[in-house]
Amino acid sequence: MPETTLSIDLKLPPLADHGPRRARTLMIQGTASDVGKSMLVAGLCRAYARRGLVVRPFKAQNMSNNAAVTDDTDAEPGADGEQPRGEIGRAQALQARACGVPPSIHMNPVLLKPQTNVGSQVVLRGRALGNCPARVYHKMRQGMMPAILDSFERLCSEADLVLVEGAGSGAEIYLRRSDITNMYFAERAEVPVVFVGDLDKGGTMSHLVGTWLLLDQADRERVVGYMVNKFRGDFSLFEPACETITEHTGWPFLGVVRWFEGASRLPAEDSLALERPAEEQWSDSGTLNIAVPRLSRVANFDDMDPLAAEPAVNLRWLMPGQALPADTDVVILPGSKATRADLDVLRKQGWDIDILAHVRRGGRVVGLCAGFQMLGRVVRDPQGIEGAPGDTPGLGLLDIETEIGADKRLIELSARDTISDCPVAGYEMHMGRTTGPGLQQPWLQLEGADGAPRPEGATSHHGRVMGGYLHGIFSGNAFRTHWLTQMGAQASQLDFDARIEQALDDLADHIEANLDLDALLNLAR
Repeated sequence: MPETTLSIDLKLPPLADHGPRRARTLMIQGTASDVGKSMLVAGLCRAYARRGLVVRPFKAQNMSNNAAVTDDTDAEPGADGEQPRGEIGRAQALQARACGVPPSIHMNPVLLKPQTNVGSQVVLRGRALGNCPARVYHKMRQGMMPAILDSFERLCSEADLVLVEGAGSGAEIYLRRSDITNMYFAERAEVPVVFVGDLDKGGTMSHLVGTWLLLDQADRERVVGYMVNKFRGDFSLFEPACETITEHTGWPFLGVVRWFEGASRLPAEDSLALERPAEEQWSDSGTLNIAVPRLSRVANFDDMDPLAAEPAVNLRWLMPGQALPADTDVVILPGSKATRADLDVLRKQGWDIDILAHVRRGGRVVGLCAGFQMLGRVVRDPQGIEGAPGDTPGLGLLDIETEIGADKRLIELSARDTISDCPVAGYEMHMGRTTGPGLQQPWLQLEGADGAPRPEGATSHHGRVMGGYLHGIFSGNAFRTHWLTQMGAQASQLDFDARIEQALDDLADHIEANLDLDALLNLAR
């Protein structure tokens, strides 16, 4: 990413007067990243929604390359009159689902999508504004606070309860002056705070007491209590620690949430979930071996979840330093927020050589979104949208080429693949236009709203390499069954959407069994 000061248009639509706040509000902050805030909020959303409350989730700023498409955006309609879609973090989309409502840009008004180690694409209320070095964004993000508070008040005007999720650690006081998502937001929005510590990682007592020590008096008084998450074993052994925490902080202990075994059935928020030892993520019980290279800017990796849930599939994430296993049947190249940079990662790891040899041996390859772009002859970025301007050779497995552009395509699709006669649903989320003779042999033929077929993606002349822009395609039970049969595997009777719904219900049951929801609701205001 060029080290220039990016000029980002922060012009906002007129901010509405939403009248008196209807909703009670409660904020869940963590003592660190990955303490389970997103899952706790999702479980609370489902639990309170089942009690008949109108519930909405909110997170002022999220940093994730796992995103979901929304129907609403603040962007103006295009020249063709089509209303653009928006995007928010996948975690807030799951929380919206837990509430039983469609996702909205107001649930996550600021989304940062990392493209380099020092910069991200900035999305404000569903609209991609541009790419920004972290040092520049740090100075400009306070300018987003009016939009953030407006989105929050919109949700408060339509709900009985708004559950707010913080980001990372709420005790990073060196960020307090530019904070838009933890204690400064809680102050501006007048929201009570509950802190969460992670018992699985250890150090919970020092994390909570240390948080209290770092906060100023006004922020300490905004905290209405704390809870501990991910506990396994005999909790009576930890109770003295809770007494010590309360003695030092004055914060009441609100309960412990024991380890939830069903967490793997829900989409993960970010790629930290992929950083597991190989023995924990590889299964040998299936008959179809699928390998997925762990790219540095992997995006929307929950595309793999439906396949990983199939008993016949052994899905393996290849970590840096690991070679492609010889018994691999299918390689899937996932989405990425930086296509050219991750092509370089493929080559640095030697995965390009492994993949080309895999195809020569008769193996199959599937590319999804950026992975589809990587399969072509070249990826061009003349404007420097994803990094330094330039061209990067692709793998050359499909007769296509891609040029990255400033316009972002965000659209949800629900159609039928006329080739397989299966219904398909999903979404496109990409910057780039793909052309070339390979598109004359598409992967899918989607039935458009007017009944006319629309080609999607491309396949190689021998049919063993295929790809397209449609995320979420394997969530469709019929299409997944068709595709697995093509790959020589036996599909189960898995209903993937029903599996997620059941996991959310199980999570809500777990939350209800572990916490006093009436007491928590009384703390909301």
